Amino acid sequence: MEVTSFKDLGLGPEALKAIERKGFEEPTPIQVMTIPRLLVEGPNLVARARTGTGKTAAFGLPLIDRLSKPQQKPRALILVPTRELALQVSGEITSLRSGDGPRIAPVYGGASIGEQFRRLAGGIDIVVGTPGRVIDHLDRGTLDLSKLEFLILDEADEMLDMGFIEDIENVLKKSPPERRVVLFSATMPHGILSVAKRHLGSYEIVEDSSEAVATELADQVWLEVREGDRLEALCRVIDSEEDFYGIVFTATRVEADRVAKALEERGYSAEALHGEITQEGRERILAKFRDKRATILVATDVAARGIDIVCLTHVVNWSLPHDPESYLHRVGRTGRAGNQGTALTFVTPDEYRKLFRFKRAAGTGFKKGKVPAIADVIMAKRDRISSRILARAASSAIESETAEFALAAATAKAEHKIAEKLESTSLPVAEDAAYFDASVIAGTDSGPDESPQAAPEAAAGKKTKARGKAKAKAKEAGTEAIELWTGLADDLLARLAPRDALAAALFESFGNELDPARYREIQESSVDAAATVRLFIGEGKREGATPRGLASLVKKLSGLPDRLVGGIEIYEGFSFVTVPFEAAERAIAEARRSGGLPPVRMATPRGDGPGAKGERRPYGDRKPFADRRPWVDRKGGYSSPGGEARTGGYKRPERSGPPSAGGKTYKKDH
Repeated sequence: MEVTSFKDLGLGPEALKAIERKGFEEPTPIQVMTIPRLLVEGPNLVARARTGTGKTAAFGLPLIDRLSKPQQKPRALILVPTRELALQVSGEITSLRSGDGPRIAPVYGGASIGEQFRRLAGGIDIVVGTPGRVIDHLDRGTLDLSKLEFLILDEADEMLDMGFIEDIENVLKKSPPERRVVLFSATMPHGILSVAKRHLGSYEIVEDSSEAVATELADQVWLEVREGDRLEALCRVIDSEEDFYGIVFTATRVEADRVAKALEERGYSAEALHGEITQEGRERILAKFRDKRATILVATDVAARGIDIVCLTHVVNWSLPHDPESYLHRVGRTGRAGNQGTALTFVTPDEYRKLFRFKRAAGTGFKKGKVPAIADVIMAKRDRISSRILARAASSAIESETAEFALAAATAKAEHKIAEKLESTSLPVAEDAAYFDASVIAGTDSGPDESPQAAPEAAAGKKTKARGKAKAKAKEAGTEAIELWTGLADDLLARLAPRDALAAALFESFGNELDPARYREIQESSVDAAATVRLFIGEGKREGATPRGLASLVKKLSGLPDRLVGGIEIYEGFSFVTVPFEAAERAIAEARRSGGLPPVRMATPRGDGPGAKGERRPYGDRKPFADRRPWVDRKGGYSSPGGEARTGGYKRPERSGPPSAGGKTYKKDH
């Protein structure tokens, strides 16, 4: 049977209500393949689907359907690579519920672990967590997997790239053997299949082979900007375009308000839209935006749901969104109905590490651009002014517009008088309106007593005649206005040279628009100061890796000089090397083309703990980060600030919090 709706998938009434409330119309291919399988007992599942295909709903809806009755211990565990994704997945599943169950809790490093203790102790049905924090809870005994029915690995290839393989295997070993494992991955590398063979036993593979959402009509460009330069960059982009009409996406409502206010202060017609705005206010803002009385809408993702405007010229990401799926949804709002559009993304140096994930989702069309230079913006505005003047001079635009304005003013005045007359008379509205429309515009108000006797044909004739007179008067007024302007031009030309007169008139009209002082300089990153990222190289001490050998490999792959290769860290089975972002891309692409080399990938941030840059070091040969180091390195050992030598390895200081079982020291996320 061909599946055409969510009802065909076998979901219960509560899940279908949630789908209707969310506005989903038909299931995606990966949802068609996975939802029916997860609603019934079956083998473990390995699913391949690209980002942006509804993977969260593909496993979230069956979990909600099957885990509706609350229990004390978790029945489902969802592992994700980053804290941002943990929040996004837990929020999405929560939005799919119709009632209070199942109960969901995200657990990740960098958040209050005390609050996580309380939530887990109170009873949770679904836990969404990063591997490091999940293992931390398992070691402390605050997370009990004895009743676990589902173990979901979301973005499994990302977790593999980030060196989470040992953590994943650890969780798999600590979960009951009867649990069902569902592994989602955008790609199907050898490492994923290796994990499946070692730990899943019998499993089924399903793949979404449908093509990616078409974005060929949207130019996808990312711009490197510093944190404080985003507003300046946005203004330059707006002013360099002939007719900018777009949405600027921000992460929070506070940011949306701040950006909209800053744009208004600089003379742009901008409106903010977010969840704190009432429905009445939302409708007013959207009506203003659709009519182009406001050409810039600064909105959060939640507020922008349901907006369907096909003629947007731009979508701007004020910063990188939390996940590639959100990025694809945003980009899809421009380049619609055959119209060309542009999707711009501002990326600060601190966001370079996240950028690689978005480039994979966006495909080859995601390219780096440059913020328009001040001189280029001024020239673009100058050309537009010139075009407008030439177009006006080449037509009778002044005459026709003046006449139309005069006619509109006369008509509005007449309609106002008609309204006043209608309020003071008891005549039938249709007859009275026809009478006064003709008589007032003609300037001959003979009173309401004559109106009932006037034939409809006579009233229509009066109306036509009155409008003709009004148009004639308006044309006469327009001619007088033209004579005023041409007379002023003759007067100026009698006193000034033509070139000087024209230049002075243009400056008086457009001087502020062409003033370079409206803009400020943006500091550009030099090659040496560009943001850096860490490369993951699948070769470590076990394979005989050395700093010199790794540096030589990276230089060969990327073409970098020695001074830009650094931060080399070698572990048992893999290593990290720090290089500029663009060089990392070159190295990855070259390693894939060459073949026969160790795996080279981007080491994206784990966001799994409070360590430097939000990263967590691998287990095994660890050292504490410099900004959290309680012991300083002293010639091969660790020494306390007071001088007490510790050469037997690193010991963590005691911390407050629930003790681990047996009084053993516990591992802390980095």
